[in-house]
Amino acid sequence: MKRALLCCTLCVAVDTACAQDPRVEARRLADVGQYEDAERVARAGGPTSVVALGDVLTARGKLLAADSAYTRAIIARTPDHALAEAALAEFADARGDHAEASRRAREIVYAYDAAADSRTRSSDQHSAVGRAYVVLMSGDAQAARRALAAFDAAAAADSTNLDALRRAGDLFLEKYNAPDARTSYEIVLRRAPNDARALLGIARIEDFEGKGTALATVRRSLASNPALTDALVLVARMQLDAEMYDSATVFARRALAIDSSSMPAWSLLGATAWLTGDSTTFRQSRAAATRLQPRPSDFYTELAEAAVRQRRYADAIGLAQQAVTFDSSSVRALGVLGTNQLRVGLMSEGKQALDRAFALDPFNLWHKNTLDLLDKLRGFRTIDQGVFRVVAPAEEADLLSMYIIPLLQQAFDSLAIRYSYTPPTPVRLEFYRQHADFSVRSVGLTGLGALGVSFGSLLAMDTPSARDRGAFNWGSTAWHELTHAFTLGASEHRVPRWLSEGMSVLEERRAKRGWGAEATLPYISALGSNSLRPMSQLNDGLLRPRFPEETMFSYYQASLFCEMVEELKGAKALPAMLIAYRDGLETAAVFQKVLGLNSAQVDQRFEAWMRVRFAAPLRAVTPGDGHSPIGGTFITTMRAAIVLVEGTAAQRDSARVLLEQARVMFPTYPGADGPNWYLATLAKDRGDTAAAIASLAQITSRNETAWEANLLEADLREHRGDDVGAMAALNRLIWIFPYDDTVHARLATLAAKRADFVVAVRERRAVIAVHPVDLMEARYQLAKALAAAGDAAGARRELLHLLELAPSFEKAQSLLLELRGKGSAGAKP
Repeated sequence: MKRALLCCTLCVAVDTACAQDPRVEARRLADVGQYEDAERVARAGGPTSVVALGDVLTARGKLLAADSAYTRAIIARTPDHALAEAALAEFADARGDHAEASRRAREIVYAYDAAADSRTRSSDQHSAVGRAYVVLMSGDAQAARRALAAFDAAAAADSTNLDALRRAGDLFLEKYNAPDARTSYEIVLRRAPNDARALLGIARIEDFEGKGTALATVRRSLASNPALTDALVLVARMQLDAEMYDSATVFARRALAIDSSSMPAWSLLGATAWLTGDSTTFRQSRAAATRLQPRPSDFYTELAEAAVRQRRYADAIGLAQQAVTFDSSSVRALGVLGTNQLRVGLMSEGKQALDRAFALDPFNLWHKNTLDLLDKLRGFRTIDQGVFRVVAPAEEADLLSMYIIPLLQQAFDSLAIRYSYTPPTPVRLEFYRQHADFSVRSVGLTGLGALGVSFGSLLAMDTPSARDRGAFNWGSTAWHELTHAFTLGASEHRVPRWLSEGMSVLEERRAKRGWGAEATLPYISALGSNSLRPMSQLNDGLLRPRFPEETMFSYYQASLFCEMVEELKGAKALPAMLIAYRDGLETAAVFQKVLGLNSAQVDQRFEAWMRVRFAAPLRAVTPGDGHSPIGGTFITTMRAAIVLVEGTAAQRDSARVLLEQARVMFPTYPGADGPNWYLATLAKDRGDTAAAIASLAQITSRNETAWEANLLEADLREHRGDDVGAMAALNRLIWIFPYDDTVHARLATLAAKRADFVVAVRERRAVIAVHPVDLMEARYQLAKALAAAGDAAGARRELLHLLELAPSFEKAQSLLLELRGKGSAGAKP
């Protein structure tokens, strides 16, 4: 077995295969990127190795020579000639000649089905028909299943046929079945641990799942086969996603140096050139793509997808339309077109394109999920007010719109001044009460961890009911997403992802007290242990996090960078950066123009700035690895204090001393489990409500989801007669979770007490909108609020409606008579 492994890593069951069969040796050499040696061995093998020769020539981009080799195999009827026929069908498909590809593929299928004895079919024949069915998949729902069955049969007929297993994995992944794809690749890796194509498949799965390990895995693939074009293309695409354009170009060119016929490599090179404004390289790439595919639908689809990843949705639509013009049967192009039409609010056009795509490929989960969601949207309500259009589940539309529209108007006005830009209107905000639905709206699949998304003037987010109470602040989320409409638009959608996110988080903190992210213990630990990425790599922290918290760390870190920029250069610096991106500058040039610093200097300056900013907590928190349990004097002090909190009076005094020490160590700690909460409860217990309120305010001014702290602060302020402060706390509770009718009723009572009838009426309407147990009483209280506000007509309408539902409701009868009496007294004789 050792001899077989040394000769051929794919030969597991047959020790002598390599020595006896030049086809196996040629493929072994090709699998590790030694294409010249592989070609030499295949040529020396004579007629029996001509298909292997064609495969090697294909990998090197010598398509005419490969075509000739395959044709010779077919004419000679070599034992593996069916593989040559499959390769020629794939060639035709890649050229965009789908009719010729289908003709060839069907001939393979007919020959396979016509075999006199199905038990005599070889592994190569099974593989060939599987490849033929892959060519025939467009518009044929059964072709994918038949392809998978054929690949399974090929592997069963010959356990050394790892190519069949790899192709099965590729097909599973193409159909968004990552678990089964992983299984196929792992079977290969158990037999050949360094198989480059299987490792590439695992890397593609990890990239699909957004895991930070994808780049490391694809590098393992390249270590096994440095000339694996598809692996180089994947690295190029990942670098492009991270907006590392120079690196993307380098890897695309490396792929083309090996295989100048690689359409994905030319497409990625063209996409990078298009995004960076390199018109010469773009024209060269387009010309090369057109030579490969006279109607280069794949090229324009790749460009469209690159535009999407850079959030240039309108451009993506135009590019996808060009791709569809070239190939109206391209599921990929139709999908990009339809999805992005939906993202800019072209709902009917987007649905039409996705219907066409789904008819061609009913296995596409992205398209199916999105079409199912569009069916659900028909039951939503749309509320148009001013420049905003709110689309929400019917049972929540009234409640959510009465708060979100005024908030969005406030945000719109302030952001328009700050950025000297106004996005296209109406701004459409879609609410989803099922997080899976929001996820589908955002990326086509369930599982997205975000709370909201912005495509420019179209925003989507979870309703507060989609999450547990205290899980997020729906007001700050909406403000965050609307900010993207300004930063994307002002930069013509060229602002890097990390900077756009950082500006949105910063605007959250500016919007209202307590909104926006603050430094947490894990963040300080990661900073102390040098686990945070430098600014120049921050997009990777958003796209491919190395540990679960890194995405949120990257959002917060980007917002801190924005703060530093304003400290260094003033309020106009961030808008100036957006303009620089709009004008086509890349990040390094933007830094130099606006900040007067190169990228390395920015990294150094920001690192130093953060260590000054967080000097106190850094001293108190022992550096960890960014995601391990955290120690340090802050934690030990807190633990000692918590032990004493429930003790005797003397112990509680000692606890207070320790808690105050902990607060000095980490004065900006935002958590509701920190020193301020315990200090507040201790102060409340000893009757010092002023001290309790002061400690609670330290939480509610930094933690946008602190439900219990805001509720207690409202209670204590109301008890002290601070109605304004109590109302502020109650208002903050609504942005955490708006479905508690007691909060609305309390706020209405306090507002009426202060003659703030606008708020009182709004809150009485909110009580009704949350569907309280005693709906009749809620409607009566609304009528009272309307009457107190001077809206007698509105009050009478409400009372008449109420009495239709409950004719014997005495309080409503009395109030209606009272209003009528006042109306008569005020009438002229």
